Amino acid sequence: MYVGDILRNSPHLVTIGWNETVSIAANLMYASNVGAVVVRNVSRSKDAAVIGMFSERDVVAVIAEHGTGGLAVKVAQFISRPLVSCNSQDTLADAEHLMGRHGIRHVPVIDNGRLVGVVSMRDITTAYDEATCAVQAA
Repeated sequence: MYVGDILRNSPHLVTIGWNETVSIAANLMYASNVGAVVVRNVSRSKDAAVIGMFSERDVVAVIAEHGTGGLAVKVAQFISRPLVSCNSQDTLADAEHLMGRHGIRHVPVIDNGRLVGVVSMRDITTAYDEATCAVQAA
């Protein structure tokens, strides 16, 4: 099974500009019911380059390190570099290995320089579970 096979089952894509605040990112994640947002350089524009991910874990780390004052800090200060991404032709096992190696749970999916989605560890686990149920039912 490939990453592209499960992208259509993922929630909508939520992006944020690198210069927006942790507070804005947290509110976007909450309102969109997602665990991470894709960080783009310059703005949220679909043409802006992807430079990282900002997750719920990052929000917790910011508050632990800076208190609630950290909510006013730009997300760019907290994303890790270099960008870890995959493409829609990667296998789920490859994406899962990538997440494990980097200690992350969300990976942007980029095809030919264009962001096409985000795959999460939950998406992969759900896909494996559904495949197992389908095999058992057959």
